[in-house]
Amino acid sequence: MPKIKKLVNNPNDCAAELLDGLVEAYDGMARKVGRGGIVMNGLSAGKVGLLVGGGSGHEPIYHGLVGRNLADGAACGDIFAAPPPDIVLETAQAVNQGNGVLFLYGNYAGDVLNFDMGAELAAEEGIETKTILIWDDVASAPPDKKNDRRGIAGLVLIVKIAGAAAATVGTLDELVRITTKARDNTRSVGCSMAPGSIPATGHPTFELSEDQIGLGMGIHGEKGVGLLPMQTAAELTPKLLDIIFGDDLAFEAGDEVVLLVNSLGSTTMMELLIVLKEAKALLNARGLKVHKTLVGPYVTCQEMAGVSLTLLKLDDELKKYWDMPCSSVCYTQM
Repeated sequence: MPKIKKLVNNPNDCAAELLDGLVEAYDGMARKVGRGGIVMNGLSAGKVGLLVGGGSGHEPIYHGLVGRNLADGAACGDIFAAPPPDIVLETAQAVNQGNGVLFLYGNYAGDVLNFDMGAELAAEEGIETKTILIWDDVASAPPDKKNDRRGIAGLVLIVKIAGAAAATVGTLDELVRITTKARDNTRSVGCSMAPGSIPATGHPTFELSEDQIGLGMGIHGEKGVGLLPMQTAAELTPKLLDIIFGDDLAFEAGDEVVLLVNSLGSTTMMELLIVLKEAKALLNARGLKVHKTLVGPYVTCQEMAGVSLTLLKLDDELKKYWDMPCSSVCYTQM
């Protein structure tokens, strides 16, 4: 099996070097903390902190969501690996402004273990933390087992709401309430057509026949709900949305939503726009009002081919936070 070409230096240094490059991309807005953290400069005293994080290799998330009215910092692990507890602690210390810190990240076993250990270490330092796990992937577990679901592209929309709230609320408990609502109003599903790879090995992370689509596969190639024959965007898009609409969050005519059409890495903007066209027609037919559309590579897995759809159901409170301006490498809204 031929190795996948990547323009890097030492493949084992990719996570560290991309973080250095990310800091440069922020043009002075953010700084590196320790060996694996990135934190916004100029955080105001007394601000409730918002810390995100996870494995590298999924850029522009997670650490690309550090920014104005977004996350205050991100704890970054190696490629597709959870950040170690010491990195979580160092970043939490830098984010903490004396009013507590919310840990917000995807529901993966390694991340949960290491962030929980980081929270224990932070508590020993007198830093209050609370945790919200993102579990928007409806294909990964049934509604009665939501705490087993994975966090995928919905985290972009959830962090957008949480970051705006963190900039305005006065207490950690209030940030937890708003962020939990955003998390519970978000549903995603994805599919894969070809794998990504780990730079250190240069080999694909899973195998999938050229004539197959992995329906509901996770962003690392985790098991989905089944395999489909390769098909058109018009055939696939309603299948993806039907999985979301078949879940326990009711979407009714007149509801306002944010729609994210996400590339998992190598899927082109051409393909995403065709899927977007199909998705918008289906949402319009249901009477749903799309308040905002995001389309592009937000949550990736190197050169994985695939697409995910996310719907965030808005109410007046969530819409207020969504409409606040924000800026980061991953997402900017004026």
